[in-house]
Amino acid sequence: MKLGVFNPLFGHMEFEEMLDYVKESGLEAVEIGTGGYPGNKHCDVDTLLESQEARDEYLKEFQSRGLIISAFSCHGNPLTPDKDFAAESDEALRKSIKLASLMNVPVVNAFSGTPAGNDTDTSVNWPVTPWPEEYSEIKNWQWEHKLIPYWKEIGELAKEHDVKIGLELHGGFLVHTPHTMLELRKATNEYIGANLDPSHMWWQGIDPVVAIKILGKENAIHHFHAKDTYIDPENLNMYGYLDMNPYGDIQNRTWTFRSVGLGHSIEDWSKMMSALRTYGYDHVVSIEHEDGLMSVEEGFMTAVNNLQGVIIKEKPVDMWWA
Repeated sequence: MKLGVFNPLFGHMEFEEMLDYVKESGLEAVEIGTGGYPGNKHCDVDTLLESQEARDEYLKEFQSRGLIISAFSCHGNPLTPDKDFAAESDEALRKSIKLASLMNVPVVNAFSGTPAGNDTDTSVNWPVTPWPEEYSEIKNWQWEHKLIPYWKEIGELAKEHDVKIGLELHGGFLVHTPHTMLELRKATNEYIGANLDPSHMWWQGIDPVVAIKILGKENAIHHFHAKDTYIDPENLNMYGYLDMNPYGDIQNRTWTFRSVGLGHSIEDWSKMMSALRTYGYDHVVSIEHEDGLMSVEEGFMTAVNNLQGVIIKEKPVDMWWA
């Protein structure tokens, strides 16, 4: 496996400055935002799509520093009833898939999306309980009429271009657990998989190591984010996991994103790295920093230092002892 970083963290830097900093930090990969919520600060998608020369020059900046692009990421909401943002998200995804194919980038990361509750609603609807029955009816309508048809089409596009899709299992979107991931994969194809972020497992009460095993057995982990979550036990009893307090209200929140090793132990992270290796994942562990208590540099370097001690970079050798 290789250690990398998701580039929106360095949106204040210019492209080459960002790459130099990543290299100097001892990393080997960069996950590049190409639209949607992450933006495209360091990637002019349209220019790269139009010009082989531009693509060659862009890749040369990575190669000259011994870096790779782990994924293009365009997290948005292609299913939202907001037609403008849906169209923007869809366009970013389709362009990112095409660009990834042209540049031999193996994965495009995204969100599954959340639609409205029916054809006349104007706001997204994320049902989280089966009763009253209206919620089950909404969930079934969303999957049958919006989620599956859309991702069937995108799955075929991904297959055509031989690019994997990594859906981030994020609360608020229809695909947010190992179960929903595998259900969508079953209804589409093997190009649809997970961009697994353990931080979102913890705040849903899911053990990330077990999630790795469940998804890994199906070869359904296409990318991996490294972000931690601190669970405040007192606030959990007040607000539950579905906490609507603003992210900035850290004193009162049930859970808060933290840099790697500051929400859960290094032993927990070591177990995740071992589980990834055990179940066949050998791509990039991509640091995503959203720690509201730390600066960009301190939070990033904390993650780097903690992960350098547990990531398994080399392939196993023959068992000479047995």
